[in-house]
Amino acid sequence: MKKKLSYIGYLLAYGFWFVMSLLPLKVLYIFSDLLCLLIADVIRYRHQVIWKNLKSSFPEKSDEELKKIERGFYHYFCDYLVETIKLMTMSKEELCKRMTFTGLEEFNQAISEGQSMAVYLGHLGNWEWITAMPYWAPGALCCQLYHPLENEYFDKLFKYVRERQGALCIPMQESLRKIIQFEREGKPLVVGYIADQVPMWWNMHHWLNFLNHDTPVLTGAERIVKHTKQAFVYGDVTRVCRGHYNCEMKVIHRDTKVIRDFEITDIYFQELEKTIRRQPELYLWSHNRWKRTREEFNERFEVVNGKVVPKKKK
Repeated sequence: MKKKLSYIGYLLAYGFWFVMSLLPLKVLYIFSDLLCLLIADVIRYRHQVIWKNLKSSFPEKSDEELKKIERGFYHYFCDYLVETIKLMTMSKEELCKRMTFTGLEEFNQAISEGQSMAVYLGHLGNWEWITAMPYWAPGALCCQLYHPLENEYFDKLFKYVRERQGALCIPMQESLRKIIQFEREGKPLVVGYIADQVPMWWNMHHWLNFLNHDTPVLTGAERIVKHTKQAFVYGDVTRVCRGHYNCEMKVIHRDTKVIRDFEITDIYFQELEKTIRRQPELYLWSHNRWKRTREEFNERFEVVNGKVVPKKKK
């Protein structure tokens, strides 16, 4: 019964998404403006989390400046939602016009030499539209790592939308195996890593300062990159104007095998912070990113032979 209800929900969601995606973006942006009024002024969606994140990330800014950023975030977030809806039926021509890539000379040169590229991104701008990458790197197989949804039907729906432009979705738990398999087939890869999620306690192997916070960070992507000798690239996303984004491909290290541990992760978060400070309203402030602290970690866990394990009760 539960599976049948999930399937019915999937059909309804698919139908609604498809019909809405047929509307022009200028019409969808009207819905976005109305939705913004609802979630910002009526519901005040995750206001406490957003305000706490902004206040602690930008202690140098006044409350008026922070309120402006928060309002800008709500506008951007609603635009992100309708832009993602549009992705279901958006044509190649429109997507390439609205999601552009620059800094491709060295990037595509490395691909032509047979090297795979690791593109680090954040939850900033419209990361769903980055799936236009196959049109800008025709010599590579483009793929993105993702966490599958628990509901198999909705997972199928989101996977379909994300793969429409030719970029493959690879589940996180299969990432290394799949990447090695594709590389053995002889085609260079462009792999997208959105690596600014909050790690689980047992995955906390590295901490750094990010936006004035002592922050635990994921390092699994770095291990994959170094193991497979992918070049390290930072995708610097800018919102040019409403409905138009640019991603500058900054090739930072091509020989990642020889650089010190955590250097890729450190540089990634340094670059991401620069991008956020340039257009702070474009970051996903509604996520409770700093809910796990070093104090709680030290109280509950310890590292034994390189693994995080619960502390034994005395």
